[in-house]
Amino acid sequence: MDSVQPSHDKPKAEAERARRRAMAASLLVSFLMLVGKLTAASLTGSTAIFSDAAESVIHLFATGFAGFSLWYASTPPDVDHPYGHGKVAYFASAVEGTLILAAAASIAWMAVQDLLTGPALRQLDVGFFLIGGLTAVNFALGKYLVRVGRRTNSLILVSNGEHVLTDMWTSLGVLVGVGLVWVTGIRWLDPAVGLLVAANIVWTATGLLRRSVYGLMDEADREASAALLEELGAAVKEGRIASFHQVRHRRSGDQVWIEYHLMFPGDMPIHEAHARSHAVENRVDALFPDEDVHVTAHLEPRRHDEAHPEEHREPSDPLRDVRK
Repeated sequence: MDSVQPSHDKPKAEAERARRRAMAASLLVSFLMLVGKLTAASLTGSTAIFSDAAESVIHLFATGFAGFSLWYASTPPDVDHPYGHGKVAYFASAVEGTLILAAAASIAWMAVQDLLTGPALRQLDVGFFLIGGLTAVNFALGKYLVRVGRRTNSLILVSNGEHVLTDMWTSLGVLVGVGLVWVTGIRWLDPAVGLLVAANIVWTATGLLRRSVYGLMDEADREASAALLEELGAAVKEGRIASFHQVRHRRSGDQVWIEYHLMFPGDMPIHEAHARSHAVENRVDALFPDEDVHVTAHLEPRRHDEAHPEEHREPSDPLRDVRK
């Protein structure tokens, strides 16, 4: 008898297929970009175009690493990684940001060299139209990757899509520079555009690095914290629970891990307290409709201090001040 896939697993499977299709498209187009830009650079001798091609070399390598990270993040938890492998997304973002910074440094160096020595340019019309076509392809790919990444909660795809869009802006800047040189004959504009492109790349790279650091440090999402505290506070007002404390949450890829302590009247049967806790958990889960939510609830009697021995010590409550 054929097994039937549970209905709640179907969205996750569909999201995984969408991620894989997007990453395959990114790898294919990255290779196309590299070949096209290297061709344009060899035909024109343009430092700006060659700088753009150098950035594409970094992007192809980073996309390959992102593809590996996307696969690794989807592997199930194991003995060594009981919380899964979603954190690799932040490493992928950090690697991509670092590689972009390296590309920006190389572009800036080549641009300065050409400003000092003067570029030798040729066949700018061919290069202009070739880079123009590649820029349009990159724009479409970048928007697609970011859209799929946000829809499926994949930081890896979002980071890769933003890198593609950075590559698109790089190419657009190069296109403007090459067009101006072609029309005006002012050759120093070519390396000058290369410097502007490098500055734009640095801006995007720092954003990727900042995001990876925040993720690896488990920085709490302020909006998620507020929504979580509001939902628990509503459960108190409704009389579903007596109180709560020790609220924490963290994100790992498309997974959200939440823990809290719920307090109930001391004479309430455990099965009743558990049923109420489960109802609260369902409402908390609904706050994150697109994520895979894991909730751990610790049930306690209302007279908390009397229920614990004197030597009992609880960790600090980081969201205590937020609730006030």
